[in-house]
Amino acid sequence: MAEVFIYTDGAARGNPGRGGYGVVLMSGTARKELSAGYRYTTNNRMELMAVLAGLKSLKGDGHQIWVYSDSRYVVDAINKNWLRGWVKKGFKKVKNPDLWMELIPLLRLWSPRFVWVKGHADNPHNNRCDQLATQAADSDATLEDVGYAHQSSKDSEDSLFL
Repeated sequence: MAEVFIYTDGAARGNPGRGGYGVVLMSGTARKELSAGYRYTTNNRMELMAVLAGLKSLKGDGHQIWVYSDSRYVVDAINKNWLRGWVKKGFKKVKNPDLWMELIPLLRLWSPRFVWVKGHADNPHNNRCDQLATQAADSDATLEDVGYAHQSSKDSEDSLFL
């Protein structure tokens, strides 16, 4: 069984603000880097999008997947079963439900193990992800985080009636 190591990181310039994610995938001698920048988003969304991008890029089957992230938000949601509780409650009062729902089938498909790593420390792969994420956030080629835009407008509409 081949092992695949996925390092992920997200960044935001302002929260919300411009954002980006970075991913480093490794298996044996193979290595791949992914990144993307967004015009208006949050750090937690970028952390989640990094995991999604990494898992979506996998091919084949029978791999043992390890996801390394410096985001307690992401790692604890999986390892402490918060996500299971959020699903049972229909994601009421949970931020980023669109991304969590997108992640669920990938978790079922790959059964990855999540490991928290200290950010901005001595892990070269996590540091590279941080570089990719911040470069993407600072780039001119930024995408629209449609899920965040929709969520933000819904929150604004809801606040009109509360």
